[in-house]
Amino acid sequence: MDIEAVRAFVMTVDLRSFTRAGAALDTTQSAVSLRIKKLEDALGRRLLERTPRQVRLSADGDAFLPRARLLLAAHQDAVGSFDTERRRLVVGISPHIVGMELPFLLRSMGAVEPSLVLEMRVANSAELLAGFDAGALDAAVVLRHDNRRQDGETLLHETFGWMAAPEFEPRAGEPLRLATQAEPCSVRSMALAALDQAGIAWTEVFVGGGVTTIGAAVSAGLAVAALGRRVAPAGTVDVGPELGLPTLPRREVVIYASVTDPQARNALRTLGAAIHSTASTR
Repeated sequence: MDIEAVRAFVMTVDLRSFTRAGAALDTTQSAVSLRIKKLEDALGRRLLERTPRQVRLSADGDAFLPRARLLLAAHQDAVGSFDTERRRLVVGISPHIVGMELPFLLRSMGAVEPSLVLEMRVANSAELLAGFDAGALDAAVVLRHDNRRQDGETLLHETFGWMAAPEFEPRAGEPLRLATQAEPCSVRSMALAALDQAGIAWTEVFVGGGVTTIGAAVSAGLAVAALGRRVAPAGTVDVGPELGLPTLPRREVVIYASVTDPQARNALRTLGAAIHSTASTR
């Protein structure tokens, strides 16, 4: 079997798109589709069910997928038999950009470059940009909150909502109960400014350290939080319209990178495609 065809199959499954798989593999959607078609012909099995709106595994594809992952891992292990030094890739990412899908993002990067040593740092966007400019980070994935800086590659536009558990009920006569990220946080500032401008009283009842902890407070029904709909916990809803809360602005998710070596470029290209793919699930 053509190992690159197997890689294209796994990447298409993980990213749920021929186009995004092509972007991650630095090729075209049609080239990915052709590779998988040749793989299917070689196996004599249809691996993917293709529809205009989505790509789904067939029964044979579902059976083949775990073996395909093992094959890729074995291939990479063989290729790296004589490597004496492993490349360390240091990536910073905003806590409002990753939620429960972090394992998926890491798996996607590891699938294309398993020999990399990945160091991931989570911090607010301003801190990450400062670290990137100082050379402490190979790449930074941040939210763009103003127009002072226009470089970097935009991955997607993040839409924010006032997320809460379906059973959340505001208390009559009391300020809106909020769960927020600890200061300094641009999303926190954005949310509080919107409430203040609308004349809506608020009080912080939970301060977290990232989407996972804030999402736990929201899912528990403790409070409302300004979160990207893409990373909000499953089962939460946007209660903004129901409670008359102000519309929150969209923000660009931007990646800054300074790497030139193929290993790091491949991993970051895959990371960008994987983050983009999460937008289609929410």
